[in-house]
Amino acid sequence: METVDGTREPVGTSDRLGVRGWLVLITLCSAQALVGLDFSIVTVALPEIGRDLHFTTTSDLQWVMTACVLPTASLLLLFGRVADLVGRRRLFVAGLAVLTAFCLVAGLATEPWTLVAARAGQGLGAAMVGPTALTLLTSSFPEGPRRTRALGVNGALLSLGFVVGTIGGGLITNGLNWRWTMLILFVIGTISLVGAVTLLPRSDDRGASRLDVPGAALITAGLLALVYGFSTGGANGWTSARTLASLGGGAVLVAAFLLVEGRRREPLIAPAMLNRRTIKWAGLIGFITFGMCGGTTVLLSLYMQDVLDCSPLTTGFGFITEGVAAIVAGTVASRLIGRIGTGRALVAGLTVQAASTAGMVLLPTGGNLALLLLTSGGLGFGHVVSVVSFITTMTSGLRGEEQGAAGGLAQTAQFLGTTVGVAALAAVVSTRTTGTAASDVLTGLHDGLLTAALITLVGAGTALILLRATRARTR
Repeated sequence: METVDGTREPVGTSDRLGVRGWLVLITLCSAQALVGLDFSIVTVALPEIGRDLHFTTTSDLQWVMTACVLPTASLLLLFGRVADLVGRRRLFVAGLAVLTAFCLVAGLATEPWTLVAARAGQGLGAAMVGPTALTLLTSSFPEGPRRTRALGVNGALLSLGFVVGTIGGGLITNGLNWRWTMLILFVIGTISLVGAVTLLPRSDDRGASRLDVPGAALITAGLLALVYGFSTGGANGWTSARTLASLGGGAVLVAAFLLVEGRRREPLIAPAMLNRRTIKWAGLIGFITFGMCGGTTVLLSLYMQDVLDCSPLTTGFGFITEGVAAIVAGTVASRLIGRIGTGRALVAGLTVQAASTAGMVLLPTGGNLALLLLTSGGLGFGHVVSVVSFITTMTSGLRGEEQGAAGGLAQTAQFLGTTVGVAALAAVVSTRTTGTAASDVLTGLHDGLLTAALITLVGAGTALILLRATRARTR
């Protein structure tokens, strides 16, 4: 099977995972799904949280989300490298314990500051779990059909987790109260923790003997500033001094990190890895597919609630075909990649995602259920095929001690892409919406969806150009 960089994966190897393989995969996927569930389930519960804990303003309430996102996105690269130093299993178990414990603290919170602090703790745990879970997955299954199948299941469950979280958040909030959203996450985390302790192999590949502290400080501060700027830019104003200082300072810190890494003996991320063609281009494409899918999902939610006047629970059910299509894509992704190669599968997935997003521009003010379900299903299918292909590309051909750093890069592309994508498309909608009537809101949403479709199509074109250039070089 040909990868995007022209190398070949074993074709005759079976993609059967075995009983223990499935148990390991379920453990790792449930831990990653916990992070996705945490985001979507809390989003639905935010209004009740604000009323129950007496948050004074919408801006204050938004910190329930922002406090979790900031440490997650800014610490992924650091913990990806730490995993290579201290052991992936050890860091994964520690991170899952932290995440699970703070889910309980969040569920029992009685004051706004307590909940925000607990959410920051959840973000810290998620930053430890994200890259290590992906690295443990890629190291548990050999490169080839088994790993690709495992990544397909993982991608499907992550997408399904968002949909289940949206529906479950509505059901739980309506039937019980918001605290149960956190307590259920605590139960899921506890089960995953038991699975991690009993199932995951105790042997770990370890790399360098010490941590690049200057590099870690620069990239963590840089990513923190960038994520803060994009997360709060809409509320603070994109041209405000705070937003510009945050984004500009973040860009300077990231540039300084790249400069410093080239001079370090044991860098946080080796320059050779950052310059590796598959890492560089696959990371960009992963940034695009996550950013445009995440942003489009938010716009669809706004369409159903602000234009069609659906309840949060009904809106959650509106994403059901996206979840089903994600499962289908995860099931067939390994076979598709085995037949046409990783590069072609990546182009195909992005093209389907772009076409489905473009179809959403036809959604009318009065609603069209068939078109909504068809286009959201296409979005879920194309996105998961793209995700499996991009992660397969990023993690192929690496040494064992490099997998942690690669996992951190892949997860960073995901979180940064989603943060930037949601903010950018929301800015387009805000700029293009000229009134409060449903037709005015729909005009802005259509422009945002068209923007997402075009950017995704550019991603597909980039992947195609990369594939052709690689082929020409290997002839």
